[in-house]
Amino acid sequence: MKVRLLGTAAGGGFPQWNCACALCVACRAGTAHVPPRNQDCLAISADGVEWYLVNASPDIRAQVNTEPSLAPGPGPRDTPLRGVLLTDAELDHTLGLTLLREGAGLSVWAPPAVLDALESRFPIRGTVARYGDWSWQQPGSSIAGLRLSSLPVSDKRPKYARDSGVEGPWVVAYRFEDPATGGALVYAPCLATWPPGFDEFLAGASCVLLDGTFFSPKEMTGAGTSTGAQRAMGHLPIDGPDGSLARIRASTESSTRWMYTHLNNTNPVLDRRSPEYRLVVDAGVELPLDGTALDL
Repeated sequence: MKVRLLGTAAGGGFPQWNCACALCVACRAGTAHVPPRNQDCLAISADGVEWYLVNASPDIRAQVNTEPSLAPGPGPRDTPLRGVLLTDAELDHTLGLTLLREGAGLSVWAPPAVLDALESRFPIRGTVARYGDWSWQQPGSSIAGLRLSSLPVSDKRPKYARDSGVEGPWVVAYRFEDPATGGALVYAPCLATWPPGFDEFLAGASCVLLDGTFFSPKEMTGAGTSTGAQRAMGHLPIDGPDGSLARIRASTESSTRWMYTHLNNTNPVLDRRSPEYRLVVDAGVELPLDGTALDL
């Protein structure tokens, strides 16, 4: 199983276009220890020939064009992209679908609530249908040579669908398993909590890409946002007794490679000289950059 991290930042990317915090300023200045990041998205393949996106970020055009494995050819309109799996209905993970509209025959998999939102609330499905014949369905148990499973992790609706009466789950994590190699990847970029059954879902995974949006529970207060609003954004912080890093430290999965993705522009771990970055790395957790390649 081949995995390419096309983006590792939260919504807005890093630096965020309308932010003048110290981290974004340093990134724009080209400071080496604060590298830029595109919005979170990955590509996965069982054979390195047929590829699937997991989420479609607003940065998808640049992400596809800078990843050699996703280059078009040999025919003038051939592409190795076969489809997209969505973890949720957030704009940061779905806007890229509009930029893929030229791709005839693509398939999209998502939870039922997400499929409904993309038809009735944010009508991407109807828009894309005018450009190409796509299929839309719920995830099954396999995809192109990989075993696939999903776990509901949150019922957080996107802002544009807050009043939707459709039952969740609205957010899922995915687990991909390669029966040929035994490798397993868990992708969970949006975790409101450490949900029931999540430890079992992670068991035996070769690599876990985990929600690293915020470092601390009060991080967004410095950006003019209350802690209540931060919790409402649906992201479990890294630090603290109830944070994800404490869960990782307590894990008995000694062979698992842990990584944080979906980093918000306010997160101090973006600065590779910061004590927060050092705390995470010293705990044995990686903070991979865009373009990281994994073979599992």
